[in-house]
Amino acid sequence: MKTPKVTARAHTNIALVKYWGKEDEELIIPQNNSLSLTLDHFYTDTTVQFDPDLTADQFTLNGQAQETTKITKFLDIIRQMASSQLFARVESTNHVPTMAGLASSASAYAALALAGSKALGLDLSSKDLSRLARRGSGSACRSIYGGFVEWKKGDSDQTSYAVPLVENLDWDLKMIAIVVNDKQKKIASRAGMQTVVHTSPYYSAWVKRSKEDLSALKEAIKEKDFTQLGKIAEGNAMCMHALNLSATPHFNYFEAESLKAMQLVERLRGQGLECYYTMDAGPNVKVICQGKDLEAIMDLLSQEFSAEQLLVASAGPGARILEIENAERN
Repeated sequence: MKTPKVTARAHTNIALVKYWGKEDEELIIPQNNSLSLTLDHFYTDTTVQFDPDLTADQFTLNGQAQETTKITKFLDIIRQMASSQLFARVESTNHVPTMAGLASSASAYAALALAGSKALGLDLSSKDLSRLARRGSGSACRSIYGGFVEWKKGDSDQTSYAVPLVENLDWDLKMIAIVVNDKQKKIASRAGMQTVVHTSPYYSAWVKRSKEDLSALKEAIKEKDFTQLGKIAEGNAMCMHALNLSATPHFNYFEAESLKAMQLVERLRGQGLECYYTMDAGPNVKVICQGKDLEAIMDLLSQEFSAEQLLVASAGPGARILEIENAERN
């Protein structure tokens, strides 16, 4: 018999203290703790149904059939947890550019973890959902929760998961995504991380710096110190990208428009509009600001970038079920 058809939604998150390198490649255990902000504007909706009539998993993304190797590997973990051998039909819609450095894999695997586990009758705690989502994409463990979220690196499958720091923010923070290129990035995150961990002479310094940044950022969040939050996030991002330039072979995610955006943010700060940038593994720049300055910052950014390139987000909610449709209704 078919399982219920379950639809879940999960939002992307942007790390302010980055995860960039694994201690365990198979279990996706990171080298350092990280801290992120979940965003409301970018999300993935995923519907999962397990069906005894299927002879293999099926996966569509934005209405197009996709290769299933990675999805099947992830679903195998859920099947093992539920003692099931049923194949699944997975339908996902990304409301965020895919593989462009806007954390689409985080929202994708968080939504798949929730929908897939619920479809097979598992009622996982948020902690166990976070552990499960991590096995698909490390940053997905943070998208189980809303607001500020810390991924505790741990040292095993049982101890590596995310925890919420402040889920319901009473702090009017905004993040502007400047989309300079929404195409698939030239170097996948996993490949980039492996190269950096194995070849950068500065990697151990990065791990030490990230621990210091994490402690300072948590204090800034506690005190609602925007200046400190912005400085830490911007500095941590640039340290991450410096690792890429120090790797062998060296690589980077910057494009000319990325550099233009960063220089513009620095110029805005010089004019008294406090804002800071961060970048993940992709060319798109995220600008962190306070709500009171959003309109003025957007006015100035719009002189250099089109309206379609400027996407505004606030703190978003955690992953949640949207619908459960019983098999009898199919």
